[in-house]
Amino acid sequence: MMLKRWHVVIAVNILLVMLNIPKAYGQDDAEYRMEIGGGLGTSFYLGDVNASFYRNQRGAVTALWRYLFDHHNVLKLQMDYAGIKGEGRVNDDFIPQNTNSGGVSPSPYIYTFSTSLVDLNCMYELNFWPYGYYSGYMGYKRLTPFLQFGLGATYAAISKKLSANIPVGFGVKYRLGKRLNLSLDWAMHFGLSDKFDDLSDPQGITSEAFKNKDSYCTTMITLTYSFAPICPTCNKAN
Repeated sequence: MMLKRWHVVIAVNILLVMLNIPKAYGQDDAEYRMEIGGGLGTSFYLGDVNASFYRNQRGAVTALWRYLFDHHNVLKLQMDYAGIKGEGRVNDDFIPQNTNSGGVSPSPYIYTFSTSLVDLNCMYELNFWPYGYYSGYMGYKRLTPFLQFGLGATYAAISKKLSANIPVGFGVKYRLGKRLNLSLDWAMHFGLSDKFDDLSDPQGITSEAFKNKDSYCTTMITLTYSFAPICPTCNKAN
């Protein structure tokens, strides 16, 4: 009789544990409204003395904050500190001729520079798939590609000028844990000025829209921490 009673007690306890699993699972799967973190990567510039992608790369760091409207739509504030450098031949064909040299233009010269940029931007991220840790009935995915675009402002140390830029890019993010997010982020920052390299219109070409403007590109690996549960008491046991 004692053995049968123990069997009943064990069965009842197992049943109670199973009934409590959904509640614990729900609490662990809390949705979070915000993320904060940082990352490391590389940067390069495109301008008057560099027209090739991934040439003269430098190191870059970033700090970022995300606000999640839902599992697809995200607002991101990001600050980058990026190094850029360039070296190239500057053609003087359009520089006014030197009357003292018999009407012959000066020969082309090599211009080199190395500087840093500080960029503050606000971007909208669109996740291709609903992003989340647990799949659940909504079919959330721990891995999703995303698109991003927005507006920013860049300060160039070499020219001490502040100019606007339009960042556009894409990436992929992966949910490492309930609160940890890893992402690979690529963005091209299209500058609206010709001041990143402190070399303004060496060809004498009139600047229009994105024509004859400086830009820079970043490739970052970032890690963020999720916080601010949307409803921390919704899944608690009564």
